[in-house]
Amino acid sequence: MEGKKTKPRALLVFGAPCSGKTTFSEKFAEKFRLTFFDLEKIKVANNFSRKNILTILELIAKTRQNLVLEGGLDTEKQREEIVKILRLAGYEPSLVWIQTDLSTIRARLKAKHKSVSEAKELYDKATSAMEAPSEIEFPIILSGKHTFETQSRHVISALAEL
Repeated sequence: MEGKKTKPRALLVFGAPCSGKTTFSEKFAEKFRLTFFDLEKIKVANNFSRKNILTILELIAKTRQNLVLEGGLDTEKQREEIVKILRLAGYEPSLVWIQTDLSTIRARLKAKHKSVSEAKELYDKATSAMEAPSEIEFPIILSGKHTFETQSRHVISALAEL
């Protein structure tokens, strides 16, 4: 008799610029030996279209590896596209929304970009099209100011309840 096969998992991490998405994603992937992809960085680095990124994601999903994905998740429509691809490939996707207060984000952006005007422009551009998750998306919500250990325990606990 064959044992129950578990579905591969995909964590889709999103939030405002400098909210802590990349730090969390990279550390979580490393700690739990998951594969991490920043879809937005891949898109920009290769001058890919959204369609190209979705095609790449379909190929990645065929590997059935547990994944941590970041980037390209700012709107509900974008998240739906990615969730659909993952579910069709047999994945159990979960959204992780990292919320960080505006003053912390501004301070991080200023430190990163060394220019108040550049930081403000980047923040305004990134957040103008961003949509908070709806209740039907069942996001795992993290504070971008908590430690990684606290964040990861919260995510593991939330995933165990699914």
